[in-house]
Amino acid sequence: MSDSVLTGAELKAEIRKIAFANRKNQDNKDEISRTIMATFMSQPEYESASTVMFYVDVRAEVRTRFDLPAAIASGKKIVVPWCNDIGELELFHLESMDELEIGMYKILEPRQDLRHLASKRVAVEELDVIMVPGVGFDSRGGRTGMGKGYYDKCLQHARPDSKLTAVCFDCQIFEEIPVQEHDVYMDKVITESMVYTGIGRGF
Repeated sequence: MSDSVLTGAELKAEIRKIAFANRKNQDNKDEISRTIMATFMSQPEYESASTVMFYVDVRAEVRTRFDLPAAIASGKKIVVPWCNDIGELELFHLESMDELEIGMYKILEPRQDLRHLASKRVAVEELDVIMVPGVGFDSRGGRTGMGKGYYDKCLQHARPDSKLTAVCFDCQIFEEIPVQEHDVYMDKVITESMVYTGIGRGF
């Protein structure tokens, strides 16, 4: 089948496959991630935010865990997501790196004994800035994730004024990500060399 007759979903799957490979083969991930995260944490919307969601990196994603301690120490309310048994993201108020443990699939996630405490639960509506992971992005803020839709479902409930910011490596940027009706555009996409201004949810 040629590219000209690929459906949007098929093209998105092909981009996802290429992006996975690009991300896996990215050299100097730790060093480059620090550059990306420094840019993320210097954005005016981050500096003015009270409550910020970070994802906790897994496998070849931009490393966030190195910068989480500084974020926690800054006095902001730092939130991380975890996936429950029915495939939904739940949000956890992270106050110390000791509150994370290696869970299923070797993913660093909130400890089992803490994640259901009322004091640790956070509603998505509380978030001022939301860091969104992904596999591939474009300069308009188009995104393709893992294909499970976890973040798409969660982001539907975010406040209209909360800022959706993606972090990724340059090698994860594509000319155009095919979008579907349920897809959400990012407000910003930050790489090691660029800060792209996306369409956001006003599209």
